Amino acid sequence: MRLTNSDLGELVGLRHDLHRHPEVSGAEAETARRVVAALGDGPDRVVTGLGGHGVAAVFEGAEAGPTVLIRSELDALPIEELSDSPHRSEVPGVGHLCGHDGHSVILIGLARALARERPARGRVVLMFQPAEEDGSGAAAVLADPAFADLRPDWAFSLHNMPGLPLGAVLLGPGACNCASRGLRIRLTGRTSHAAEPEAGVSPARAVTRLIPALTALGPGGALGPDFRLVTVTHARIGEPAHGISPGEAEVWATLRTQTDAAMADLMAGAESAARDAAAEDGLGLSISLHDDFAACDNDAEATDRLSAAIADEGLARVSGDLPFRASEDFGRFGAVAKSAMFYLGAGEGTPALHNPDYDFPDALIEPATRVFLRTIRDLLG
Repeated sequence: MRLTNSDLGELVGLRHDLHRHPEVSGAEAETARRVVAALGDGPDRVVTGLGGHGVAAVFEGAEAGPTVLIRSELDALPIEELSDSPHRSEVPGVGHLCGHDGHSVILIGLARALARERPARGRVVLMFQPAEEDGSGAAAVLADPAFADLRPDWAFSLHNMPGLPLGAVLLGPGACNCASRGLRIRLTGRTSHAAEPEAGVSPARAVTRLIPALTALGPGGALGPDFRLVTVTHARIGEPAHGISPGEAEVWATLRTQTDAAMADLMAGAESAARDAAAEDGLGLSISLHDDFAACDNDAEATDRLSAAIADEGLARVSGDLPFRASEDFGRFGAVAKSAMFYLGAGEGTPALHNPDYDFPDALIEPATRVFLRTIRDLLG
């Protein structure tokens, strides 16, 4: 089953509509509504409200068999889009600058094909996942009681990738995206007059010790099982006033590793460094975690299934270094299913992901839909 030219024209129009109306992580209510409307009465069942605003479209086969899940993302980014495109964002300060609008339209294209010809056996779950950008969405979907009835045997996904030739595929088994975690460290002391700093408890010296201690834990370097990177992303001490010796401070850092085990070790080191810095000057300490992404690894058998479909559909393959340092919360589906993600080239001259002038290439909708449809047919008939 192939999409018609009419299908593709309508899908491009839908992609542009989603692009004009972006919503950030956790706020994708209208995006979910548009997806449900586009699905129409094609699926056998549509589940809404998964892990927030997630949507699952279910297509049942005639016979019993495995469940194949194909996943896209609903959320956009809190970045102002800079574009002259007629379909540029209409929401100030928010833009689909990672391509999740395109990924979701690919799944709507799959829904059209599956509505015309159901799988012979098993079932397909098209998962429109919320809140990928902050790392919370996949975990919330998996924890949702409604997901138990949708639990897959196989899970597949893609991400468009600027810098690769348009329509070319990068895919390999094993590690494909690093784990990452945001750490917010708050140090609390006591303010005083700037003329009498000794009368207060300032966190300034602790911050100057903590920042190099954190970065020393994660110097970066070559990717591998021992890779560790700590990036200090924000620091603040006291209030912007000349007359006050500060009484509190914050340091934000992003921790990045290739494996989840290495992340646990790096987290322990970072927390220890924060405790030491606080204790030396008698400061209070609180630590909170944000943007928690597990490592993303491709299962060997699931990778082979995708590879076969890519070859059968005639898409070019390119070599490249995996994993990427960037994170991707699709890795959490690997805990419940054989999972694999591939990267589809968005063009060598295309602006990078999260750039203010990025726009998903509409030319990727058709080949990506073919790859997923071939994978489904190979597994379910």
